[in-house]
Amino acid sequence: MSDLSRRNVLKTGGALAALAAVAAASPAQARPWRWSPAGSIPGTGDGADPRLVWDAEADTLVASLFERGEVPVVNDLLRGWKKNGQPLPAGLPADLQDFLERHRQLPEWADVGKLATAVKFNDKRGLYLGVLYGFASGMMSTVIPKESVAVYYSKGGANMKRRISRTAKLGYDIGSRNAYLPEGEMIVTGLKTRLAHAGVRYLLPQSSHWVNVAPEEYPISQHDMMVTWHSLPTTVMRVLKNWQVPVAADESEAFLHSWQVSAHMLGIQDQYIPATWADAESQATQVLDPILAPTPEGLKLADMLLDLGAGLDFTLLTRPILGALTRYVLGDRIADWLKIPPEPVWGTLLNVGWRPFIAVREGLLPLPLAPDAYWAFDELLRQFVLLYMSELQTISIEIPTFNNPNYP
Repeated sequence: MSDLSRRNVLKTGGALAALAAVAAASPAQARPWRWSPAGSIPGTGDGADPRLVWDAEADTLVASLFERGEVPVVNDLLRGWKKNGQPLPAGLPADLQDFLERHRQLPEWADVGKLATAVKFNDKRGLYLGVLYGFASGMMSTVIPKESVAVYYSKGGANMKRRISRTAKLGYDIGSRNAYLPEGEMIVTGLKTRLAHAGVRYLLPQSSHWVNVAPEEYPISQHDMMVTWHSLPTTVMRVLKNWQVPVAADESEAFLHSWQVSAHMLGIQDQYIPATWADAESQATQVLDPILAPTPEGLKLADMLLDLGAGLDFTLLTRPILGALTRYVLGDRIADWLKIPPEPVWGTLLNVGWRPFIAVREGLLPLPLAPDAYWAFDELLRQFVLLYMSELQTISIEIPTFNNPNYP
């Protein structure tokens, strides 16, 4: 099958199985998938290589919305759908309404007790989590080759501030006190992100720029999503351990559980979701650690991210501070890949002062009012970041309607 034929198959939207058959026969896909589904949430699965698995149901649905010319209308209708318990807006296409009603339900294995414990963890460690979501996970995305290439050539690459505001919303929503409750927003955010991913999968294969450099024919596979997932909770927990933050076993397990539920809501098959931290580490060493590398697109994205604070007279988001934080959190190797120079002043302050700051903050946690005080302070910081990133506009996660038209 020619490249042109493959892209035409993708555009029809109903050819995921055909594409998988082509990919399975390709020598480039011959590397074995070794992680066993015995370490997953259900403890079983068909063991299919996740590089050859996408999100068939969402992809077929969104492709149909494109072909029927309904994506703009759907985006308009869903803009006002924000809360988990909120009824779906009237006027949605029947197939989309059915999809959202079925998938807005938490998986049967979701544990409300663990989700409540995760709230306690987020209340106490919100500051660390915010820093790590931004500088461990956010900046790490620029050295995940497939992700950086996909982001750069898709709509997100055209406005990184807006793209990061939507990513920040996901981090904010999962860390909120009512994340998965009816008055929370994490379920809606997860489902909207799932639809947005399907939109990217529909559009990117139509971009000659992406096709010419991408190492795959169809973006955002189950494997790609798990790589990104590990750049969040797995990486966060690794750094917290390195910083010697004392996390209780039940809170550690609950934090993982909140992210396991998020993976399910994002359309990741349960057979790929690690059951324990040990399973997560086992998978991350296979799917995340070996693939980190710089790309031309990732370097450009990192440069854009470091300039997010440009134009403000006073901000904690200046390039030297962001660069120093990135080097401190991700280490010299990744900072050097991204051509981030050492910052003698800010780097020294972080190296000397960050761990003592953590020690003092953790030491005060047992005080009766400390958790609530920490949460209130961290909430102000989170709201400031969201308002700044969104430029005081409502953050709306939507199905993209075009690829990046600009390539700086």
